[in-house]
Amino acid sequence: MKWYFQPLRKYAVFAGRARRREFWSFFLINLAIILALRRLDILLGTWDSDSHVGLVSGVFQVATLIPTIAVSIRRLHDTNRNGWWYVMIFIPFVGWIPMFIFLAQDGQPGENRYGPSPKPDVTGGTAVQEFDL
Repeated sequence: MKWYFQPLRKYAVFAGRARRREFWSFFLINLAIILALRRLDILLGTWDSDSHVGLVSGVFQVATLIPTIAVSIRRLHDTNRNGWWYVMIFIPFVGWIPMFIFLAQDGQPGENRYGPSPKPDVTGGTAVQEFDL
């Protein structure tokens, strides 16, 4: 659960880097909460089937919108990409495909232009991975 609450504590922090675990834990738990709240909206009668919006789930989604964007941008930073790549999700049909690939990739080892790696190494410092080719 700490991986879910970490982006919430960094509510509007767009600088720095976020590990894959931080992003995907937040994203998947958030998705599960939204689906449960939509179910609650249906049970309470606050779900509007025409607009596909519910009162409870809609309030939750608005409250977590900024942390979701912030952790996504920090995740892009971890792969050494500019946060402006996030606007690709607004391209109909195909925008989610490269974003999914970018967000699923391992972060750049060591320090990059967005800061030190958020992944600790076994000695407790920042991660520096070496690859044999």
